[in-house]
Amino acid sequence: MIHSVRGPVLEIGLDHAVVEVGGVGLAVYATPVTLGGLRRGEEARLPTTLVVREDSLTLYGFADAEERELFLLLQTVSGIGTRLALATIAVLEPDTLRRALADGDLAVLTRIPGVGRKSAERLVVELRDKVTAPVAVPAGAVAAAPAPVLGVREQVVEALLGLGFTQRPAEQAVDAVLAHAPDTDARDLLRTALSSLGRSR
Repeated sequence: MIHSVRGPVLEIGLDHAVVEVGGVGLAVYATPVTLGGLRRGEEARLPTTLVVREDSLTLYGFADAEERELFLLLQTVSGIGTRLALATIAVLEPDTLRRALADGDLAVLTRIPGVGRKSAERLVVELRDKVTAPVAVPAGAVAAAPAPVLGVREQVVEALLGLGFTQRPAEQAVDAVLAHAPDTDARDLLRTALSSLGRSR
């Protein structure tokens, strides 16, 4: 298990960054918000987890250890794979996710792309006793991510494509949000666009 990586950031892509560790460039896949906090040429340290499959080894990176633990916890639920787990932590902040699971808030959980009512109910049933709802911490009390290297629009569109949406609907959803709130940061833009796309499915 690769528990974390630390080193200079060589590249920042649409869904991953390349971090040099001991002379080796490691591709680390992450959410748009996590990638938005990295800077090419600067040193980064990311908690990580290595997902091993028959045909691939994929390294996922996170803003903090809490996100990593939730990513792993989500995958203990039947039908939840790495893509859906990553989409979940991209859309819902850790405190919001833990509160929704603990309270059985299906409305919040169905904001996640690919999660309908039945899937949300399964998440609650299987994870409610494994999380602790945050105490006295506002759900939105998270600082906005630094501006990403790529434009926020392009970054979020590519994130939506990576989550399985097609180009035109993804662009339309993002543009609709930006038309009303042009200064929206990456996390809120992704969350709102996903909600819009989820309603149209």
